Amino acid sequence: MRVAPSPTGDPHVGTAYMSLFNLAYARQQGGQFVLRIEDTDRARYVADSEAQIFDTLHWLGLDWDEGPDKGGPFAPYRQSERSESYRSHVDRLLADGHAYHCWCSTERLAQMREEQQKAKLPTGYDRLCVGKTREERAELPGFSESPVVRMLVPDDPPLAFNDVVRGEIKAPRPDDQVLLKADGLPTYHLANVVDDHEMGITHVVRGEEWISSTPKHLLLYDWLGWERPAFVHMPLLRNTDKSKISKRKNPAARLMWFQEQGYLPEALVNFLALMGYSQPDGEEIFSFDDMVASFDWARVNTVGPVFDLDKLAWLNGHYIRELSVDDLAGRITSHLSRSGVLPAEPSDEQRATVLAATPLVNERMQVLREAEGMLGFLLVPDESFALDADDAAKVLTADAAPVLRASVDALAAVEAWETAGIEKALRVALVEGLGLKPKNAFAPVRVAVTGRRVSPPLFESLELLGRNRTLQRLRHGLAVAGG
Repeated sequence: MRVAPSPTGDPHVGTAYMSLFNLAYARQQGGQFVLRIEDTDRARYVADSEAQIFDTLHWLGLDWDEGPDKGGPFAPYRQSERSESYRSHVDRLLADGHAYHCWCSTERLAQMREEQQKAKLPTGYDRLCVGKTREERAELPGFSESPVVRMLVPDDPPLAFNDVVRGEIKAPRPDDQVLLKADGLPTYHLANVVDDHEMGITHVVRGEEWISSTPKHLLLYDWLGWERPAFVHMPLLRNTDKSKISKRKNPAARLMWFQEQGYLPEALVNFLALMGYSQPDGEEIFSFDDMVASFDWARVNTVGPVFDLDKLAWLNGHYIRELSVDDLAGRITSHLSRSGVLPAEPSDEQRATVLAATPLVNERMQVLREAEGMLGFLLVPDESFALDADDAAKVLTADAAPVLRASVDALAAVEAWETAGIEKALRVALVEGLGLKPKNAFAPVRVAVTGRRVSPPLFESLELLGRNRTLQRLRHGLAVAGG
């Protein structure tokens, strides 16, 4: 089994989706899972994209047996390092009459397609170069000095093939696909067939958008005398409008987005499995090991699944609440470091604060990113603490001044700075003393101390913040309220 992403930008969530199904079947069958980097598209190549592919798949626990970083019996695992292998197979195809040189310029090809479209004809190469020598072609318009190599598709190519999940499929007749580009690098269609054969790939699992290309690949297998692998074309992940999920339309198409938002890797793996697979018992919450144990291609649903982020948030919240306090605190701390709320190496005091605050927020979070707003007021230096402008404008009005003044007096007199004593002092001063309803009594205190109208439980938060910092923020809030 293999997954073969291209390093052309932030890794796509589809890379994780395909990796999951490849890896699950490989593990169940005792096979090997290969990570191959298809980096022959040099125009779109992004230098740090390969490292991001490694990092995000490792984060999800979708580890591979062979790859560029690990080596293996079929190294190298980057297509850009395998050029000689592709060239020898192209030479064989040329010699056998299954391929030909094409000297048409990009301008001529563009004009040809435009004319075909205007005439409402199928677009495709018109075979001007077939059977011509370089010299013969050079006498005609639209000549390029650097030729490509195209496959010569026969009049009756094999268009039907068996898909493990979908059964027999008949794909459209292919065009004379370019196999070797003018720069000497292979196209995807040549490189993936050669690499899959040479690396012993037995099952090619990929998205359904490749169905139309499969006849091209079948021809190459047959021409080169190689055994065809089994094909599985997975349903594409879809936006809510049923369009293909893409990084241009949906930020969730970026695999790194899930890290940035604070989704747990085990929740995302579970969610991606649900996108194309169902457990025999219908259970929606299951681990990767559960998936491996029950895996059956017959349970793969070929209908394009909708990428429902609400469902993912619910699932992530479930996984958050299954974690121990220590585990969740560690993950919150790591997330806050990545997001810049905490330094890259938090102090022992900061770690202890997060640990103490975790029980206050674990039932309230669906993603770790929410901890930034919930716990930020405990962790930022006093000089960096800021009130939410909208919340302060709505709550810290002139009417709040008496509440905040009474709160300062009451809390300054608390002997033991503990939750029970803090709560008692504020209830006596504000509810009984000022005759306020609890909602009206505690809202100004909450905004002045946490900066927001929504926060973790108030009295426990004040205990964690400490007396001096609490009083300092209440006095600042009083000044904002005009008191």
